[in-house]
Amino acid sequence: MSPAQRRPRRRQLDPARAAAFQVLRAVSERDAYANLALPALLRERGISGRDAAFATELTYGTCRGRGLLDAVIGAAAKRSPESIDPVLLDLLRLGAYQLLRTRVDAHAAVSTTVEQAAIEFDSARAGFVNGVLRAIAARDEKSWVDELAPDPARDPVGHAAFVHAHPRWVAQAFADALGADAAELDAVLASDDERPQVHLAARPGALSAAELADAVGGTAGRYSPYAVYLPGGDPGRLAAVRDGVALVQDEGSQLVARALTLAEVDDDAGRWLDLCAGPGGKTALLAALAAGSGARVTAVEPAPRRADLVVENTRGLDVEVLRVDGRRSGLEPGFDRVLVDAPCTGLGALRRRPEARWRRQPADVPALTRLQRELLAAAIALTRPGGVVLYATCSPHLAETAGVVADALRRHPVSALDTRPLFDPAAGLGHGPYVQLWPHRHGTDAMFAAALRREAG
Repeated sequence: MSPAQRRPRRRQLDPARAAAFQVLRAVSERDAYANLALPALLRERGISGRDAAFATELTYGTCRGRGLLDAVIGAAAKRSPESIDPVLLDLLRLGAYQLLRTRVDAHAAVSTTVEQAAIEFDSARAGFVNGVLRAIAARDEKSWVDELAPDPARDPVGHAAFVHAHPRWVAQAFADALGADAAELDAVLASDDERPQVHLAARPGALSAAELADAVGGTAGRYSPYAVYLPGGDPGRLAAVRDGVALVQDEGSQLVARALTLAEVDDDAGRWLDLCAGPGGKTALLAALAAGSGARVTAVEPAPRRADLVVENTRGLDVEVLRVDGRRSGLEPGFDRVLVDAPCTGLGALRRRPEARWRRQPADVPALTRLQRELLAAAIALTRPGGVVLYATCSPHLAETAGVVADALRRHPVSALDTRPLFDPAAGLGHGPYVQLWPHRHGTDAMFAAALRREAG
């Protein structure tokens, strides 16, 4: 018998695990977005039903839990995760997630991962994977957490961050934003691991939320008069979405756009501006509301693909789309209402992007806050005296929110309005004058909003 004949036949990963592993590699190697890569791969391979659900749980769960999984892998391997081959490390993460956070049989979790390691490498490294996963399987998650997490008495934020698999700096940013409500930190972090409900926005003037809810089998939203909560399924297949009379849009984003239209402005001449428009969801809602009041919306978006999405999402509405940098738009000043939904870290939408909590770094914040300050300054300069600027971010990080607004109040002729009434009937918005939405309180992304009135001068 030849050596090839004596070599044991290795079984490939089943379709669900194979899809999850391939997406994990794409995230690690090419900075792919799991929530985009996985659905495309499932469609390409015809994976559906229970296999698709299992692949989704493995992919998103492993991406979200990376920090905790790496700590456990490092302890079990008795070496730094950074010293482990990246392909082996992704395999170990996939196996460790199954062992610690699913009901998958331990033998199945270990054996399938070891088999794939042998296929990817050799029997020696398959043996290494086997040893690490067996060490992990010998204890449950709580036991590992009790050993590896920071002392909750000495470092409560660090402990919460470890338990909920967040970078410590992100957990600290949330705790700082919560302020006196920092006891809610565990709830905020836990909400990032919950699968967000799909929210739709009914286009004002085209159909009501009640009509949309009836058409899609959903329920009307709690806060936005245009919101519908979708119970499940692919929203892209809905006739209302295909026909452009409804959009997939988080209810928090709907409230931000609506708030700009509710702010009191004397003698509104109907010049409205969305200075950071891509991909166009808020622009579409603004334009639909503007149509009912005789106003017209100008949208600014420099990124070509995002500008194309603005055009697509506002089809049938009176919107002028300019493909220019909002800081140097060349627009004639004098707008009555200006929305600045500024580029940000996106820490308020981590539940929608499984790997984002590990991809963002504290070093990203200074460059973003500089851009945010410049965009807000440009918006103020384009607003007429008596007009209103609404500054928003999908991040609760204080440097991106209250810090940017405080800088504008010091440097520019604006005054802060109490933004909370503009978000009625939502409650629990913070101590004012600004608004901070939270997923654990409102079921929305953690949107921040501040309304500023342009003064003369």
